Amino acid sequence: MKRSNVQTLNIAFFISPHGFGHAARACAVMATLHLIDPAIHFDIFTRVPRWFFADSLRGAFTYHSLLSDIGLVQETALREDLAATVAALNRFLPFRDTVVRECAARVTRFKCKLVVCDIAPLGIAVARAAGVPSVLVENFTWDWIYQGYRRDEPRLSDAITYLRGAFRAADYHIQTEPVCRYDTVDLTTAPVSRAPRLSPQATREKLGIPRGAKAVLITMGGIPGKYDFLHRLQEQRGVYFVIPGAGASARRDGNLVLLPHRSEFYHPDLVNACDAVIGKLGYSTVAEVYRAGVPLGYVSRARFRESGVMARFVRRWMNGVAISESQFHTGDWLRHLPDLLVLPRVARREPNGAMQAARFIAKFKFGR
Repeated sequence: MKRSNVQTLNIAFFISPHGFGHAARACAVMATLHLIDPAIHFDIFTRVPRWFFADSLRGAFTYHSLLSDIGLVQETALREDLAATVAALNRFLPFRDTVVRECAARVTRFKCKLVVCDIAPLGIAVARAAGVPSVLVENFTWDWIYQGYRRDEPRLSDAITYLRGAFRAADYHIQTEPVCRYDTVDLTTAPVSRAPRLSPQATREKLGIPRGAKAVLITMGGIPGKYDFLHRLQEQRGVYFVIPGAGASARRDGNLVLLPHRSEFYHPDLVNACDAVIGKLGYSTVAEVYRAGVPLGYVSRARFRESGVMARFVRRWMNGVAISESQFHTGDWLRHLPDLLVLPRVARREPNGAMQAARFIAKFKFGR
Protein backbone atom coordinates (compact mmCIF):
# COMPACT_ATOMS: atom_id res chain seq x y z
CA MET A 1 0.00 0.00 0.00
CA LYS A 2 1.19 3.52 -0.77
CA ARG A 3 1.94 5.95 1.99
CA SER A 4 -0.68 8.56 2.63
CA ASN A 5 0.11 12.23 2.14
CA VAL A 6 -1.48 13.01 5.49
CA GLN A 7 0.72 12.94 8.55
CA THR A 8 0.99 9.42 9.94
CA LEU A 9 2.63 7.56 12.76
CA ASN A 10 5.11 5.06 11.34
CA ILE A 11 6.06 1.84 13.14
CA ALA A 12 8.47 -0.79 11.83
CA PHE A 13 7.76 -4.47 12.44
CA PHE A 14 10.54 -7.07 12.09
CA ILE A 15 8.90 -10.49 11.97
CA SER A 16 10.33 -14.00 12.03
CA PRO A 17 9.52 -15.95 8.85
CA HIS A 18 9.48 -19.26 10.75
CA GLY A 19 5.99 -20.45 9.73
CA PHE A 20 3.10 -17.97 9.82
CA GLY A 21 2.54 -17.91 13.59
CA HIS A 22 4.73 -14.90 14.32
CA ALA A 23 3.26 -12.99 11.39
CA ALA A 24 -0.26 -13.83 12.58
CA ARG A 25 0.51 -12.55 16.07
CA ALA A 26 2.11 -9.40 14.69
CA CYS A 27 -0.88 -8.84 12.39
CA ALA A 28 -3.24 -9.14 15.35
CA VAL A 29 -1.33 -6.38 17.13
CA MET A 30 -1.08 -4.22 14.00
CA ALA A 31 -4.78 -4.58 13.18
CA THR A 32 -5.66 -3.54 16.73
CA LEU A 33 -3.30 -0.56 16.56
CA HIS A 34 -5.11 0.47 13.37
CA LEU A 35 -8.37 0.40 15.34
CA ILE A 36 -6.83 2.63 17.99
CA ASP A 37 -5.35 5.02 15.41
CA PRO A 38 -6.17 4.49 11.71
CA ALA A 39 -3.37 6.91 10.76
CA ILE A 40 -0.63 4.48 11.80
CA HIS A 41 1.46 3.16 8.92
CA PHE A 42 3.52 -0.02 9.28
CA ASP A 43 6.81 -0.87 7.60
CA ILE A 44 7.03 -4.67 7.68
CA PHE A 45 10.43 -6.36 7.32
CA THR A 46 10.25 -10.12 6.78
CA ARG A 47 10.25 -13.00 4.29
CA VAL A 48 6.70 -14.04 5.16
CA PRO A 49 4.82 -13.53 1.87
CA ARG A 50 3.34 -10.10 1.33
CA TRP A 51 -0.09 -11.61 0.65
CA PHE A 52 -0.32 -12.79 4.25
CA PHE A 53 -0.29 -9.19 5.45
CA ALA A 54 -2.55 -7.99 2.63
CA ASP A 55 -5.12 -10.59 3.72
CA SER A 56 -4.75 -9.87 7.44
CA LEU A 57 -4.53 -6.07 7.56
CA ARG A 58 -7.08 -3.48 6.51
CA GLY A 59 -4.85 -0.49 7.22
CA ALA A 60 -1.78 0.95 5.49
CA PHE A 61 1.55 -0.86 5.38
CA THR A 62 4.67 -1.10 3.26
CA TYR A 63 6.28 -4.48 2.76
CA HIS A 64 10.08 -4.91 2.73
CA SER A 65 11.38 -8.34 1.72
CA LEU A 66 14.19 -9.03 4.19
CA LEU A 67 15.66 -12.11 5.80
CA SER A 68 14.95 -10.90 9.33
CA ASP A 69 15.46 -14.19 11.19
CA ILE A 70 16.37 -17.85 10.70
CA GLY A 71 14.45 -19.76 13.34
CA LEU A 72 14.60 -23.41 12.30
CA VAL A 73 14.99 -24.86 8.84
CA GLN A 74 12.13 -27.35 8.45
CA GLU A 75 12.19 -30.69 6.63
CA THR A 76 8.43 -30.95 7.14
CA ALA A 77 5.86 -29.14 9.26
CA LEU A 78 6.80 -31.42 12.18
CA ARG A 79 10.49 -32.10 11.55
CA GLU A 80 13.42 -29.69 11.66
CA ASP A 81 16.82 -29.93 9.95
CA LEU A 82 19.43 -29.00 12.54
CA ALA A 83 22.45 -29.17 10.24
CA ALA A 84 20.77 -26.85 7.73
CA THR A 85 19.73 -24.57 10.60
CA VAL A 86 23.33 -24.27 11.82
CA ALA A 87 24.53 -23.52 8.30
CA ALA A 88 21.87 -20.80 7.89
CA LEU A 89 22.70 -19.29 11.29
CA ASN A 90 26.39 -19.19 10.43
CA ARG A 91 25.56 -17.14 7.34
CA PHE A 92 23.17 -14.86 9.27
CA LEU A 93 25.08 -14.25 12.54
CA PRO A 94 26.58 -12.05 13.69
CA PHE A 95 24.42 -9.40 12.07
CA ARG A 96 26.28 -7.72 9.25
CA ASP A 97 26.98 -4.04 9.81
CA THR A 98 25.96 -3.27 6.23
CA VAL A 99 22.55 -4.91 6.73
CA VAL A 100 21.95 -3.17 10.06
CA ARG A 101 22.98 0.23 8.64
CA GLU A 102 20.85 -0.19 5.51
CA CYS A 103 17.76 -1.16 7.52
CA ALA A 104 18.39 1.63 10.04
CA ALA A 105 18.58 4.10 7.14
CA ARG A 106 15.19 2.88 5.90
CA VAL A 107 13.68 3.16 9.39
CA THR A 108 15.03 6.71 9.62
CA ARG A 109 13.96 7.66 6.09
CA PHE A 110 10.42 6.44 6.70
CA LYS A 111 10.33 8.29 10.05
CA CYS A 112 9.48 5.19 12.08
CA LYS A 113 9.17 6.12 15.74
CA LEU A 114 9.35 2.56 17.06
CA VAL A 115 10.55 -0.91 16.01
CA VAL A 116 8.50 -3.92 17.13
CA CYS A 117 10.15 -7.34 16.84
CA ASP A 118 8.26 -10.64 16.88
CA ILE A 119 11.33 -12.69 17.77
CA ALA A 120 13.34 -11.32 14.86
CA PRO A 121 16.28 -9.89 16.87
CA LEU A 122 17.77 -8.13 13.85
CA GLY A 123 15.12 -5.46 14.40
CA ILE A 124 16.45 -4.74 17.89
CA ALA A 125 19.90 -4.03 16.48
CA VAL A 126 18.36 -1.90 13.72
CA ALA A 127 16.35 0.14 16.24
CA ARG A 128 19.47 0.87 18.25
CA ALA A 129 21.36 1.94 15.12
CA ALA A 130 18.44 4.17 14.10
CA GLY A 131 18.15 5.70 17.57
CA VAL A 132 14.53 4.63 18.17
CA PRO A 133 13.06 2.37 20.87
CA SER A 134 12.49 -1.34 20.30
CA VAL A 135 9.75 -3.62 21.64
CA LEU A 136 10.28 -7.38 21.77
CA VAL A 137 7.08 -9.45 21.54
CA GLU A 138 7.49 -13.16 22.28
CA ASN A 139 6.33 -16.29 24.00
CA PHE A 140 9.80 -17.76 23.48
CA THR A 141 13.14 -16.56 22.15
CA TRP A 142 15.39 -18.54 19.84
CA ASP A 143 18.22 -18.92 22.34
CA TRP A 144 15.75 -20.82 24.59
CA ILE A 145 14.56 -22.99 21.71
CA TYR A 146 18.09 -23.82 20.56
CA GLN A 147 19.08 -24.91 24.06
CA GLY A 148 16.76 -27.88 23.62
CA TYR A 149 18.84 -29.07 20.66
CA ARG A 150 22.32 -28.33 21.98
CA ARG A 151 23.03 -31.90 23.07
CA ASP A 152 22.34 -33.16 19.55
CA GLU A 153 23.87 -30.14 17.81
CA PRO A 154 26.54 -28.47 19.98
CA ARG A 155 27.36 -26.08 17.12
CA LEU A 156 24.27 -24.10 18.19
CA SER A 157 26.14 -22.83 21.26
CA ASP A 158 27.55 -19.72 19.56
CA ALA A 159 24.11 -18.74 18.25
CA ILE A 160 22.59 -19.24 21.70
CA THR A 161 25.11 -16.90 23.32
CA TYR A 162 24.85 -14.27 20.60
CA LEU A 163 21.04 -14.25 20.43
CA ARG A 164 20.63 -14.14 24.19
CA GLY A 165 22.48 -10.84 24.20
CA ALA A 166 20.60 -9.59 21.14
CA PHE A 167 17.20 -10.19 22.74
CA ARG A 168 18.24 -8.62 26.05
CA ALA A 169 19.04 -5.37 24.23
CA ALA A 170 15.33 -4.64 23.60
CA ASP A 171 14.08 -1.47 25.30
CA TYR A 172 10.64 -2.90 26.07
CA HIS A 173 9.55 -6.49 26.46
CA ILE A 174 6.08 -8.03 26.03
CA GLN A 175 5.39 -11.72 26.63
CA THR A 176 2.22 -13.34 25.29
CA GLU A 177 0.60 -16.39 26.82
CA PRO A 178 1.29 -19.28 26.58
CA VAL A 179 4.72 -18.13 27.80
CA CYS A 180 7.54 -20.67 27.58
CA ARG A 181 9.95 -19.01 30.01
CA TYR A 182 8.70 -16.18 32.20
CA ASP A 183 10.94 -13.16 32.53
CA THR A 184 10.77 -9.75 34.18
CA VAL A 185 8.91 -7.87 31.46
CA ASP A 186 6.88 -4.72 30.86
CA LEU A 187 3.68 -6.61 30.02
CA THR A 188 2.34 -10.16 29.94
CA THR A 189 -0.78 -10.57 27.81
CA ALA A 190 -3.47 -13.14 27.21
CA PRO A 191 -3.06 -15.17 23.99
CA VAL A 192 -2.78 -12.87 20.96
CA SER A 193 -4.94 -13.83 18.00
CA ARG A 194 -6.43 -12.30 14.89
CA ALA A 195 -10.18 -11.71 15.17
CA PRO A 196 -12.68 -13.42 12.85
CA ARG A 197 -14.58 -11.23 10.41
CA LEU A 198 -17.61 -13.36 9.51
CA SER A 199 -20.14 -15.24 11.58
CA PRO A 200 -19.66 -19.02 11.75
CA GLN A 201 -22.83 -19.57 9.74
CA ALA A 202 -21.76 -17.15 6.98
CA THR A 203 -18.43 -18.94 6.62
CA ARG A 204 -20.07 -22.36 6.60
CA GLU A 205 -22.45 -21.26 3.87
CA LYS A 206 -19.53 -20.04 1.75
CA LEU A 207 -17.79 -23.37 2.31
CA GLY A 208 -20.90 -25.31 1.31
CA ILE A 209 -21.24 -27.10 4.64
CA PRO A 210 -24.87 -28.12 5.31
CA ARG A 211 -26.61 -26.68 8.33
CA GLY A 212 -26.36 -29.12 11.23
CA ALA A 213 -23.33 -31.01 9.87
CA LYS A 214 -20.13 -31.22 11.90
CA ALA A 215 -17.08 -29.41 10.49
CA VAL A 216 -13.43 -30.03 11.31
CA LEU A 217 -10.49 -27.82 10.29
CA ILE A 218 -7.13 -29.51 9.65
CA THR A 219 -4.17 -27.12 9.71
CA MET A 220 -0.40 -27.37 9.92
CA GLY A 221 0.19 -23.63 10.20
CA GLY A 222 2.32 -21.81 7.67
CA ILE A 223 4.42 -24.81 6.65
CA PRO A 224 2.96 -27.04 3.89
CA GLY A 225 1.86 -30.47 5.05
CA LYS A 226 1.26 -33.79 3.31
CA TYR A 227 -2.04 -35.56 3.92
CA ASP A 228 -2.06 -39.28 3.13
CA PHE A 229 -5.30 -39.95 5.00
CA LEU A 230 -7.80 -38.06 2.85
CA HIS A 231 -9.47 -41.28 1.71
CA ARG A 232 -10.21 -42.14 5.33
CA LEU A 233 -11.89 -38.80 5.92
CA GLN A 234 -14.41 -39.57 3.18
CA GLU A 235 -15.67 -42.47 5.29
CA GLN A 236 -16.82 -40.11 8.05
CA ARG A 237 -20.50 -39.58 7.38
CA GLY A 238 -21.99 -36.29 8.50
CA VAL A 239 -18.57 -34.69 9.08
CA TYR A 240 -17.01 -32.16 6.71
CA PHE A 241 -13.25 -31.55 6.70
CA VAL A 242 -11.77 -28.18 5.72
CA ILE A 243 -8.08 -28.47 4.78
CA PRO A 244 -6.03 -25.37 3.83
CA GLY A 245 -2.90 -26.19 1.86
CA ALA A 246 -4.34 -29.44 0.49
CA GLY A 247 -4.57 -28.33 -3.13
CA ALA A 248 -3.48 -25.81 -5.73
CA SER A 249 -7.04 -24.45 -5.99
CA ALA A 250 -10.24 -24.59 -3.96
CA ARG A 251 -12.43 -27.61 -4.66
CA ARG A 252 -15.00 -29.86 -3.03
CA ASP A 253 -14.63 -33.64 -3.02
CA GLY A 254 -17.63 -35.04 -1.20
CA ASN A 255 -17.20 -34.10 2.44
CA LEU A 256 -13.74 -32.64 1.82
CA VAL A 257 -13.23 -28.90 1.32
CA LEU A 258 -9.71 -28.63 -0.11
CA LEU A 259 -8.21 -25.14 -0.14
CA PRO A 260 -4.93 -23.70 -1.40
CA HIS A 261 -2.47 -22.19 1.04
CA ARG A 262 -3.93 -18.79 0.20
CA SER A 263 -7.67 -18.72 -0.40
CA GLU A 264 -10.60 -16.35 -0.14
CA PHE A 265 -11.19 -17.60 3.39
CA TYR A 266 -9.64 -15.75 6.32
CA HIS A 267 -8.09 -18.37 8.60
CA PRO A 268 -9.65 -17.10 11.86
CA ASP A 269 -13.06 -17.38 10.15
CA LEU A 270 -12.35 -21.03 9.35
CA VAL A 271 -11.38 -21.72 12.96
CA ASN A 272 -14.48 -19.96 14.27
CA ALA A 273 -16.81 -21.80 11.87
CA CYS A 274 -15.69 -25.33 12.73
CA ASP A 275 -16.71 -27.66 15.56
CA ALA A 276 -13.12 -28.84 16.12
CA VAL A 277 -9.59 -28.22 14.86
CA ILE A 278 -6.86 -30.78 14.20
CA GLY A 279 -3.46 -29.17 14.03
CA LYS A 280 0.17 -28.77 14.96
CA LEU A 281 0.82 -27.07 18.28
CA GLY A 282 1.94 -23.70 17.00
CA TYR A 283 1.33 -20.27 18.49
CA SER A 284 -1.26 -18.87 16.10
CA THR A 285 -3.20 -22.14 15.93
CA VAL A 286 -3.41 -22.40 19.71
CA ALA A 287 -4.20 -18.69 20.16
CA GLU A 288 -6.93 -18.61 17.49
CA VAL A 289 -8.49 -21.89 18.65
CA TYR A 290 -8.33 -20.65 22.24
CA ARG A 291 -10.14 -17.44 21.30
CA ALA A 292 -12.80 -19.31 19.30
CA GLY A 293 -13.22 -21.76 22.19
CA VAL A 294 -13.43 -24.82 19.94
CA PRO A 295 -11.86 -28.20 20.87
CA LEU A 296 -8.37 -28.92 19.56
CA GLY A 297 -6.86 -32.22 18.49
CA TYR A 298 -3.22 -31.28 18.88
CA VAL A 299 -0.05 -32.74 17.43
CA SER A 300 3.17 -32.06 19.33
CA ARG A 301 6.62 -31.74 17.79
CA ALA A 302 8.78 -34.22 19.66
CA ARG A 303 11.94 -32.09 19.85
CA PHE A 304 10.54 -28.55 19.81
CA ARG A 305 10.58 -27.10 23.35
CA GLU A 306 7.54 -24.92 22.83
CA SER A 307 5.31 -27.96 22.23
CA GLY A 308 5.39 -29.10 25.85
CA VAL A 309 4.36 -25.66 27.09
CA MET A 310 1.57 -25.47 24.51
CA ALA A 311 0.29 -28.94 25.42
CA ARG A 312 0.11 -28.04 29.12
CA PHE A 313 -1.74 -24.84 28.23
CA VAL A 314 -4.29 -26.75 26.15
CA ARG A 315 -4.84 -29.29 28.90
CA ARG A 316 -5.41 -26.57 31.50
CA TRP A 317 -7.37 -23.92 29.61
CA MET A 318 -8.88 -25.56 26.54
CA ASN A 319 -10.80 -28.65 25.53
CA GLY A 320 -8.58 -30.95 23.53
CA VAL A 321 -7.25 -34.39 22.71
CA ALA A 322 -3.58 -35.27 22.18
CA ILE A 323 -2.67 -36.86 18.84
CA SER A 324 0.70 -38.47 18.20
CA GLU A 325 2.69 -37.65 15.09
CA SER A 326 2.28 -41.20 13.78
CA GLN A 327 -1.48 -41.10 14.42
CA PHE A 328 -1.72 -37.86 12.50
CA HIS A 329 0.15 -39.14 9.44
CA THR A 330 -1.77 -42.43 9.22
CA GLY A 331 -5.18 -40.96 10.02
CA ASP A 332 -5.52 -43.10 13.16
CA TRP A 333 -6.44 -39.88 14.96
CA LEU A 334 -9.93 -40.43 13.56
CA ARG A 335 -10.63 -42.79 16.46
CA HIS A 336 -10.39 -39.74 18.73
CA LEU A 337 -12.76 -37.70 16.58
CA PRO A 338 -16.05 -38.72 18.31
CA ASP A 339 -14.56 -37.74 21.69
CA LEU A 340 -13.34 -34.43 20.27
CA LEU A 341 -16.65 -33.51 18.67
CA VAL A 342 -18.65 -33.96 21.89
CA LEU A 343 -16.42 -31.55 23.82
CA PRO A 344 -18.17 -28.22 24.46
CA ARG A 345 -17.13 -24.86 23.10
CA VAL A 346 -15.57 -22.56 25.73
CA ALA A 347 -16.76 -18.95 26.00
CA ARG A 348 -13.93 -16.44 26.39
CA ARG A 349 -14.56 -13.25 28.32
CA GLU A 350 -11.09 -11.85 28.94
CA PRO A 351 -9.62 -9.36 26.44
CA ASN A 352 -7.66 -10.51 23.43
CA GLY A 353 -3.96 -10.13 24.13
CA ALA A 354 -3.72 -8.16 20.89
CA MET A 355 -5.62 -5.31 22.52
CA GLN A 356 -3.41 -5.44 25.60
CA ALA A 357 -0.24 -5.26 23.52
CA ALA A 358 -1.61 -2.55 21.21
CA ARG A 359 -2.71 -0.37 24.11
CA PHE A 360 0.71 -0.72 25.70
CA ILE A 361 2.40 0.43 22.49
CA ALA A 362 -0.10 3.23 21.86
CA LYS A 363 -0.09 4.56 25.41
CA PHE A 364 3.56 4.36 26.32
CA LYS A 365 5.07 5.27 22.98
CA PHE A 366 2.62 7.73 21.47
CA GLY A 367 0.41 8.92 24.34
CA ARG A 368 -2.76 7.93 22.49
